[in-house]
Amino acid sequence: MSEAETPDGGSDPVIIKKYANRRLYNTATSKYVTLEQLSQMVRAGQDFTVYDAKSGDDITRSVLTQIIFEEEGKGGQTLLPVNFLRQLIGMYGNAMQPFVPNYLENVMETFQKNQEAIKEQFTGVLSKVPGLKPFEDIAKQNIALVETAMQRFTPFAMGKSPGGKARDAAPASGGGEVAELRARIDAMQELLERMAKGNKD
Repeated sequence: MSEAETPDGGSDPVIIKKYANRRLYNTATSKYVTLEQLSQMVRAGQDFTVYDAKSGDDITRSVLTQIIFEEEGKGGQTLLPVNFLRQLIGMYGNAMQPFVPNYLENVMETFQKNQEAIKEQFTGVLSKVPGLKPFEDIAKQNIALVETAMQRFTPFAMGKSPGGKARDAAPASGGGEVAELRARIDAMQELLERMAKGNKD
């Protein structure tokens, strides 16, 4: 089965089948794929759904979780702090557990919506002040690293279920972190603009 056009002009998720030998088969390309290749598909924004070849069950969630496990196990810079993992585990069986998925999704959605504006504002401030060009270049490099890290979170893209279907999101919460970050950037912008004005005088 290959990707088919949907009425809204999009395309259906690629169907991946997982067999008993743990091999993953991409029905769109008629080739076996690895978790790393599925990870690359996620980063490229290509949607897919994974089914157990024998039972027909949708196992997309467990496969995406396995991809994250593999990424975290590679060493180097990871995305999930130990304290966050402890807190997340602690929510299982908690009375608040039903609210956690929407909360995490909305936090990520808020971050994704604001990251472009924050990036433009930050680099724009640096470009206004003479002598700060090297810092602007460093900022761009750091932003590129942040964007690469954010791509790893694509499995949890907002408004989508594990199968790639859109769903309603609860009112955004957890936006305080983003507001605080923007406030700090605004303060930095004000300071740098004063510096730039002083250099012109």
